[in-house]
Amino acid sequence: MVSRLNPYLSFDGDARQAMEFYQEVFGGTLTLNTYGDFGHAEAPNADKIMHGMLETPSGFTLMGADNPPGMESAPGQPFSVSLSGDDDAELTGYWEKLSEGGSVSVPLEKQMWGDVFGMCTDRFGVPWMVNISRPES
Repeated sequence: MVSRLNPYLSFDGDARQAMEFYQEVFGGTLTLNTYGDFGHAEAPNADKIMHGMLETPSGFTLMGADNPPGMESAPGQPFSVSLSGDDDAELTGYWEKLSEGGSVSVPLEKQMWGDVFGMCTDRFGVPWMVNISRPES
């Protein structure tokens, strides 16, 4: 798998509606996973989107999610840039360079879905997400 660079949009509770709208606009295949899908079935936000991805026939990739509980919506900054793939060395190298001199909000480490993931804001104020896919065992 090659590494991918794409926008990742943040929503305050209406990610499902927004991602379905973008699918109507651009076409393609939409995958939506809720917080309940990842072991939080009893949580008040179980039906909210933890991760959504739209892949279009034109080659566009758009990702989005509802803000997790406790994370405030940041008006004017409803996006991050997402880097994803399975090349551990390449993506870890990007992470190290992007986070240097910036701030780390989620350390680059294994997450409940099995991938290594982290979030940082670079020294210029641009928010980044890095996801390193792990082969299924």
